[in-house]
Amino acid sequence: MTEAKEMWTIEELVELTEEVQNAEMEYSAKILNVQWCELTEAEEPKMAMPDESMTEEEKNSHYAQIAGNRVLAMIDKANNKNPDGAFINEASWGKLPTSLRWKISNMVMKTDDIKSDF
Repeated sequence: MTEAKEMWTIEELVELTEEVQNAEMEYSAKILNVQWCELTEAEEPKMAMPDESMTEEEKNSHYAQIAGNRVLAMIDKANNKNPDGAFINEASWGKLPTSLRWKISNMVMKTDDIKSDF
């Protein structure tokens, strides 16, 4: 017997951009709370694509900056909607350990369960 699939409505998808999502995550044997909101296209940070003349290392750095800006915009949006839940902000984001920023980014972007071949 086939299990019925639950389908999204447009209204539910649109509501995701207004809903503050939050999660606890473990980092170095301690717990921290992270909150974020999905972005609409208009809210996405604007940044040019890397120049084709850049080295691969420079391109990768540029893409990492784009991703970091997007995650920070998602966190800032949630912080504006729920100031009492704000833990990470623009001033602290760049000072966090890189491994923590990657872990937060993977959780917020929902890529934490994607396996790599590295």
